[in-house]
Amino acid sequence: MDTKPKFSENLFWDIDLKNLDYEVHFPYILSRVLDYGTWQDWLEIRKFYSKEKIKNTALQLRELSAKSLNFIAIFTNTPIQEFRCYKLRQSKPTHWNS
Repeated sequence: MDTKPKFSENLFWDIDLKNLDYEVHFPYILSRVLDYGTWQDWLEIRKFYSKEKIKNTALQLRELSAKSLNFIAIFTNTPIQEFRCYKLRQSKPTHWNS
């Protein structure tokens, strides 16, 4: 069995993968996969991490795109209002057409 996930090469364009700890940096990895990953990247996340770990980590993420937030809310069967990124977004009102 593989000891670490195999993600798309372009997913972590801004870091040196040799320095990536797959447990310590899991919040960073999860947010990258949700916002920029392919379906194969998502399958790698599911293969290496439990649904409970994914849910607990996602609930604490500070930022996610609206599409990613909706996806993870459905996947974890969790109301969108429970996610930290949703609460933070609501506390920063934007102009009506932005």
